[in-house]
Amino acid sequence: MKSKALMMAASAAAVLVAAPAIAQFGGGPWEMPTDGDLSTTLDCLEAEGLTIISAHRGGPSPGLPENAIPTMDAVLHAAPAMMEIDVAASPDGVHYLMHDRTLNRTTTGEGTVSDVPWEEVSQLRLVDEAGWLTPYKVPTFADTLAWAKGKTVLQVDFKRTADFATVISEIREAEMASGVILIAYTQAQALRLHELAPEMLISYSVNAPEGLDEIVAAGIPAESIVAFTGTRTVRPDLYEALDAQDVEVIFGTLGRPDRSLDGIFARFGTDERYAELGEGGVDIIATDRPRAAAAALAAAERLPKSGTCGINRGGN
Repeated sequence: MKSKALMMAASAAAVLVAAPAIAQFGGGPWEMPTDGDLSTTLDCLEAEGLTIISAHRGGPSPGLPENAIPTMDAVLHAAPAMMEIDVAASPDGVHYLMHDRTLNRTTTGEGTVSDVPWEEVSQLRLVDEAGWLTPYKVPTFADTLAWAKGKTVLQVDFKRTADFATVISEIREAEMASGVILIAYTQAQALRLHELAPEMLISYSVNAPEGLDEIVAAGIPAESIVAFTGTRTVRPDLYEALDAQDVEVIFGTLGRPDRSLDGIFARFGTDERYAELGEGGVDIIATDRPRAAAAALAAAERLPKSGTCGINRGGN
């Protein structure tokens, strides 16, 4: 448990650092459509020559912890964005947002996710990346869906404890089938997700054109796939091949700061590279630096503007 002095200092820090992040672009929160057809929205953005960002783990920053609704809300006050979230389950079956196998790093609690009942998890506070306590609690997946409806698309990363069928049931109950992209790491996972939710998009790793051919031959139509193309090597040739089959491209700049492209761009002051990724054929940039990426895209006129493809800014 964090000390009382740490709690007080961190609470003050959260208030101080959150405000500038929210105010970066000014105005109300951005809203992305979550009804209708997500593929149509993505096709529209591509046709307009625009790139959307996906905030990894909801876009944490000092005072704003990962996988937290206030953190994601702050990002949407800065820029239009999708949100990548991690979904785990308590031993009593409650699905909630959590990346790690234990509660130790991101909360005031301890123990493995598979052992701690939701009643205990629900009383914990989240801590930020520096370990400072925040006022925020661990959100359930259901609450996150309710918050996201009409605001943003959720990329759902299933942790080991999560149950595919239960998660999909909660998505349908929230009427968010057109507001999610389900993440699969293996062909078996992709096939299972498509079997359970044929109406939802699936993020699947594609490192070569034949990778798409293989998953289509296995039974998932290309129109149900969003291709995750890695985090290291930029492949305009691959992006062109995927575009020819009307498959949107995700590329990740995220990862450990000492190795990731996010870290390199920050270190060398080359944020314009985000816009170059978009120009090279990347439709969705998955990033740990959503504000920086959005600013670079906006400077290059590649960030969606209010009124484009159903994306709007609150108050406009």
